[in-house]
Amino acid sequence: MFGVARSFSGRRWHLAESDEDAARALALKHHLPGVLARLLLGRGISADMAADYLNPTIKRLLPEPLTLAEMDKAIARTLAALVAGERIAVFGDYDVDGSCSAALLYDFLSTVGARPRIYIPDRMTEGYGPSAQAMLRLKEEGAGLVITVDCGAGAVEALAAARDAGLDVIVLDHHAVEKEPPAFAHVNANRAKDTSGLGHLCAAGVVFLFLVALNRALRDAGRYSEAEPDLRAYLDLVGLATVCDVVPLIGVNRAFVQAGLAKLAKLDRPGLAALTRIAGVTPPFTPYHLGFVFGPRINAGGRVGRCGLGADLLTATDISAAEGFAAALDTHNRERQVIEQLILEDAMAQAVLQDNAPFLFAAAEGWHPGVVGIVAGRLKERFAKPAFVAGFEGGLGRGSARSVAGIDIGALVRGARDAGVLEAGGGHAMAAGFSLHPEQTEPFRRYLAERFTKFDGALADAATLALDGVVSPAGATPSLVQDIARAGPFGAGNAEPVLAVPDVQLVFADIVGKDHVRLRLVGGDGGRLDAIAFRTADTNLGKALLDARGKRIHAAGRLRADEWNGRQRVQLHLEDAAPASA
Repeated sequence: MFGVARSFSGRRWHLAESDEDAARALALKHHLPGVLARLLLGRGISADMAADYLNPTIKRLLPEPLTLAEMDKAIARTLAALVAGERIAVFGDYDVDGSCSAALLYDFLSTVGARPRIYIPDRMTEGYGPSAQAMLRLKEEGAGLVITVDCGAGAVEALAAARDAGLDVIVLDHHAVEKEPPAFAHVNANRAKDTSGLGHLCAAGVVFLFLVALNRALRDAGRYSEAEPDLRAYLDLVGLATVCDVVPLIGVNRAFVQAGLAKLAKLDRPGLAALTRIAGVTPPFTPYHLGFVFGPRINAGGRVGRCGLGADLLTATDISAAEGFAAALDTHNRERQVIEQLILEDAMAQAVLQDNAPFLFAAAEGWHPGVVGIVAGRLKERFAKPAFVAGFEGGLGRGSARSVAGIDIGALVRGARDAGVLEAGGGHAMAAGFSLHPEQTEPFRRYLAERFTKFDGALADAATLALDGVVSPAGATPSLVQDIARAGPFGAGNAEPVLAVPDVQLVFADIVGKDHVRLRLVGGDGGRLDAIAFRTADTNLGKALLDARGKRIHAAGRLRADEWNGRQRVQLHLEDAAPASA
């Protein structure tokens, strides 16, 4: 596009094709601005689908829970436990999805008079997911039923130990596995025997469907003498988890996020209200706040602090206790940022030496396992290729991987585990975790190198910047931003539109903050547009922008509106740029 064969960041640009006749028809049928109609068509949204897409509601889009395999068994067993007064334990993961899922069950079961025991394993001493020791401990504490959330699908040995001890376990998960766990019921749209077509749900989405079905079963059994729980009260947790677990924002996931944002804006969950105060943010909230303000803080306990802090925050009913949990998580998040930056610098030094490799692998002794996933994500963003990052300690490396579209990183890691070149591993298409011994490092690299030979197409796509449309500086108005926002919420599977701003003069460029580049663009008609390129000062893109002062460039990025000194303005969050002439 615009003759850009290779941009400042080394990418090719491609403008989405537009059927103008179809766009006009869509715009007329639904009374839409032309730019929005073209965006919808570019995302495969037909005129018949547009209403649900633009106004996603739980009522219209919520699937029938019993379409999930073994959901009926899970509901029947849980109902029996509630009727008999059995003690129920909830075993969760320490990330946002796991914490939200545990909080969902805790809130609902507490409301119906069966407050459960929440168990979140310690990342450093227990690792990920259920262990036989943890299951037996819960059995000794008197649990008759354990429900695992966002974990358990791959815990074959632990669940076998629970079964042998007479402890029933229900797994509510979304991670793909090849081998079925010996659970009483395994509810997971990504298991081999499930035909629900709901593989895009995060664990909290699965748990919410479980609660819909359980609530219905309790109603049918006559267990409600008074008003039943209002499940809408839990949508803040479902929306938060859906964004933070980076699952595709399609179907009911769009409704979860939309409704979750509306619920969160009321600030009636003490833990999240406390988090907004300590983070200095106020409603209305967007997916950005979920993914980059709330999410990192809730995750921080599992990364560098106490792993159960996130669940404690989300289940807190006392304002003072919530404030304490929020303060602790905020402190841990700042600690995480310092640790992350130190490791990222070392990992970048390793990554730049792998320029011709189809994937990146960085590892070192002493790297904190709680931040290797974030570092892997940073490498993936910077180099547009999958990244594997591991930290070794005591003869064992714990690692995380992040992928690009078209390369199922979870399947690769599971394959490596089954081939014996990893000690353990699992995950889903875009993110995975693994552990390995030092002597397995090179066999793991070779295993990956052999399999990456078939991913040339996906890697080429990752190095291409897809453009949704074209705008001039004068046309970048608040009303345009509002029109584009109607295609949201944006996130995985529904990326925020990237617009090209062609042939503009870069009249100003400077470094702001630690490593951001601030810009001002002027079009041929004199229209001005401020822009900022985050975390680019030391990259090829940032250096090229600083060198291009006074020159003409093509810019590309996402338009954002905010208020400055009492007036609305639009800013381009610059994604890439290229010279406008040779």
